[in-house]
Amino acid sequence: MIRILLVDDHAGFRAGLRALLSAAEGIEVADEAASGEQALALVGRAQPDVVLMDLTMPGMGGVAATERLTRDHPHVRVVVLSMSDDDDSVFAAMRAGARGYVLKGARKAELVRSVQAAAEGEAIFSPAIAARMTAYFAERERSEPALPELTRREREILALVAEHLTNPQIAARLGLSQKTVRNHVSAVFAKLQVADRAQAIMRAREAGL
Repeated sequence: MIRILLVDDHAGFRAGLRALLSAAEGIEVADEAASGEQALALVGRAQPDVVLMDLTMPGMGGVAATERLTRDHPHVRVVVLSMSDDDDSVFAAMRAGARGYVLKGARKAELVRSVQAAAEGEAIFSPAIAARMTAYFAERERSEPALPELTRREREILALVAEHLTNPQIAARLGLSQKTVRNHVSAVFAKLQVADRAQAIMRAREAGL
């Protein structure tokens, strides 16, 4: 039996959620809280496996309550159940330790699955939230430069090394002294932990330079 603690400041919403979840096999609503402070006070007595946590409540909000709860009761899984679907809310909840994020208005099957998944130690997200997270990380990956450990100038020089240019040719191309180019090439080798130009060229091609 999965024990649930409901945390939301709207009594009517809690009542509807209790009725919905209580009708699901294998789920028991252990208690309810109307605020983050009340949730922290009840969790020891209620002994929930999963906490369904609203974010926006008077007093201690859901993010702060999640952070405290997951720190003091690491065995308890928190799933945020909120109207807020903006990136700031989602990632604040994840940083606080939430195991999932489900939007209010989700169908019964989605809510039940989120509770079951969290109890099993899985992370669970509403489809819309999962799609936005995927897009967010894909955009971050695209915006991050290849080989971020290198400076812009070092990446530029590595790209020319990958074109099989010699140090004098690179110096002429970029208007630098040969000594400066040698220093940059040495720095590239050290940062990439390669021994020679052939290995550096291989790393450059792997990175798409």
